[in-house]
Amino acid sequence: MNALELKVPPPVVALVSALLMWLINRWLPQWSWRSTALTALGGSVALAGIALIAAAMLTFRRSKTTVNPLTPAESALVVSHGVFARTRNPMYVGLAMILAGWACFLANTIAWLVLPLFVAYITRFQIIPEERILLGKFGAPFAQYLARVRRWI
Repeated sequence: MNALELKVPPPVVALVSALLMWLINRWLPQWSWRSTALTALGGSVALAGIALIAAAMLTFRRSKTTVNPLTPAESALVVSHGVFARTRNPMYVGLAMILAGWACFLANTIAWLVLPLFVAYITRFQIIPEERILLGKFGAPFAQYLARVRRWI
């Protein structure tokens, strides 16, 4: 296990990513362009991301399992219905959508480069360790879920 695995809450990673995008926009304004349509698109994408996160959290709560991403071993069961039937990580997809909306709002080409860094970090230090723990805890049912549903989208 790496020292960063399951240590930094994903919303904190998203906030740091958003801050980095904002700083890039301030430092490199020549890479920005403004558009009312792009701002509206960004707001819509971010709201869709918030709705996806809310749906995932509600599904976890109704299934009576933990929503804490730092303690996957406390999961009570494999949740594979609702939004979890389409993506194994709807909360992380939702955070990525919020960041994509923020990038649209900032309208800075270079700021978009932070989004793949967020995805890479979350995949390496959050999702892969979660999957390893859940596979050890739930075995075949979780392995079947891994084979059936995509990690991101």
